[in-house]
Amino acid sequence: MSKTALAIAATAALGLLTGCAGQVEPEYPPKELRDTAGTTSIETLWEEQVGDGLGQGGYPLAPARDGDLLFAADHSGLVQAIDADSGEPRWRVELDAAASSGLTAVADRVYLGTRNGEVLALDQADGEVLWRTRVNSEVLAAPQANRQLLVVQAVDGSVTALDRASGAERWVYSGNRPALTLRSTGTPRVIDQVTFAGQANGRLVTLDNRAGQPLWQRRIAVPQGRSEIERLVDLAGQPLLTQDGRLFVTSYNGRLAALQATTGEILWARDISSYRSPVMVGDFLFVVDEASHVMAFNAGNGETLWELDDLEGRELTDPAFADGRLVVGDFEGYLHLIDAREGDLVGRTEIDDAISVAPLTDGKRIYALADDGSLEALELQP
Repeated sequence: MSKTALAIAATAALGLLTGCAGQVEPEYPPKELRDTAGTTSIETLWEEQVGDGLGQGGYPLAPARDGDLLFAADHSGLVQAIDADSGEPRWRVELDAAASSGLTAVADRVYLGTRNGEVLALDQADGEVLWRTRVNSEVLAAPQANRQLLVVQAVDGSVTALDRASGAERWVYSGNRPALTLRSTGTPRVIDQVTFAGQANGRLVTLDNRAGQPLWQRRIAVPQGRSEIERLVDLAGQPLLTQDGRLFVTSYNGRLAALQATTGEILWARDISSYRSPVMVGDFLFVVDEASHVMAFNAGNGETLWELDDLEGRELTDPAFADGRLVVGDFEGYLHLIDAREGDLVGRTEIDDAISVAPLTDGKRIYALADDGSLEALELQP
């Protein structure tokens, strides 16, 4: 969903989200595409149809990969396992609930959330539902796993930890939630000891995974402006955690911030509005802001390394990285390739329909799911 659509889909009724309502003129009209440098071409390897796609609600049904299998779903509850190399379906199942979240595939299981507030665990081998557990409300963010827990952030802001093996509830954290929020929710970052969860009130909270108690909270964005929409400060992306203990967090109408993960101390911050998850490669930190500018920063000090505004207003997805290039999809169904070091557009290809969820990447391979359910495997050519 675009930033404007996300804002319009917010509702004040009990702090719950319902859907898009009405149309407004975009704040950032989409720029017309210009030619790329053309130094990278893309070959389509296979294409598979995944049901009816994301549906009119634009549910963020991002696919997942584990080993040689891709897992994808449509809005009605069709789930498929697909051979990642050949594109051949391995199995299909029809759930009795409408899917609403991205998928997570790990340790022989596939996890996803539903519109009626359930979390399901499926067997990767045949799609059998192994357990299902109800949480507080609809789930849009992909469930996140560590060795013992599956952590789910629902649209009411609650964070629930479930036992990965059985689905039994371990703990629930309910933070303060503003009356108006984006129709989106942050995706938690989960490690064995703690969970980092971005909240719609502009705060980042770190939860002890033993009982869900907060260890520290840090305000990333401060509500400003006269209207409720201007005061939206959701942390709608997923925090990025590095091996050396740094957290990178984006916020809508707020900041891009680097923090010390153990204490929440802010190492540096930039005034940038984004509802997308950042990506880090080496010392380069990549962010797509609310205007669909693609930006690269020095992860150590926040210095801007380059900024590409050629794709302004094109409602870009979260960025992904493939073989030295950033990959982003847009609202017209184009995949754009950007030289990660220099910030130049180096390639482009068109998929069947709009692309709202981030592409999956593996080496030179890209898997792109269009909103109409068309899933394509592509490979970068020199």
